[in-house]
Amino acid sequence: MIVVAGEALIDLVPQGAGALAALTPALGGGPFNTAVALGRLGSPTAFCSRVSRDAFGEALLERLRDTGVDVASVQRGDEPTTLAVATVGADGSAAYSFYVEGTADRLFAQPEALPAGTRAVSFGTCSLVLEPGASAYEALMRQASARGVFTALDPNIRAGLIADPDAYRARFKSWLPSVSLLKLSAEDAEWLGGSPREWLAAGPAAVVVTRGGDGLTAYTRDGGEYAVPGERVEVVDTIGAGDTVNAALLHGLSARDALSDEGVAALGAEGWGSLLRFAARAAAVTCSRAGAEPPYAHELEVPETV
Repeated sequence: MIVVAGEALIDLVPQGAGALAALTPALGGGPFNTAVALGRLGSPTAFCSRVSRDAFGEALLERLRDTGVDVASVQRGDEPTTLAVATVGADGSAAYSFYVEGTADRLFAQPEALPAGTRAVSFGTCSLVLEPGASAYEALMRQASARGVFTALDPNIRAGLIADPDAYRARFKSWLPSVSLLKLSAEDAEWLGGSPREWLAAGPAAVVVTRGGDGLTAYTRDGGEYAVPGERVEVVDTIGAGDTVNAALLHGLSARDALSDEGVAALGAEGWGSLLRFAARAAAVTCSRAGAEPPYAHELEVPETV
């Protein structure tokens, strides 16, 4: 079981150009997208979050259930669902502004235990920024790591939500001893101001940096550096692409029984090359269609060992 911990929200996506273009609601949030992508790939997955009881919250839970994701660990609240207004650039890239005051997911409380059979927990995005929930997710990350559970982190920086960048950067560094796999975009890496080698020295077994259409690179503790190009595709938008990469990496590691520091260390050039190509292919499918719509396993012709 892979548990994804973090927010589920509604993306308001413009249908056309201009500030007053009509906005269409779409199910989203980095952790939510990661959970859906894992479910579509066939990994046993559970979602750990706090979701509103409003109509948007019900739609979010319905999508998770339809994808086969276990929602027994989802907390509920009467507060509204967080909204993210997307702006899509000419190249398909997306930027966001958020409506987060008084929303349900901010009030997440640390659960007493993770679901039975949990092998990995994934964290990231707004849920590690917005208090008081951020501290609860952080405590869950540290607890899971201390118990030997594989932990993945995708910071997925949303700078507009971070009131004190220096404090966040310091907090990010404090998480690294509790992180097994760090995945982030080149833009995130630049904003954080560090380097893969620096982060590896602090704790993770591997760091994966995504560079959009230019591909992905994995860095490992033993000095390994493994890169693959991006899959060429006609980009509709990039919404959910990074979340799909995150899910594909976790799914591939699970398929190899490599959800451990030792398993990551044993992958080698061939294993990393195959895993990164799979993640690039999955992200390309997501980019080829509007909104966060990650692929199903059959769309990627997934072999028995990814």
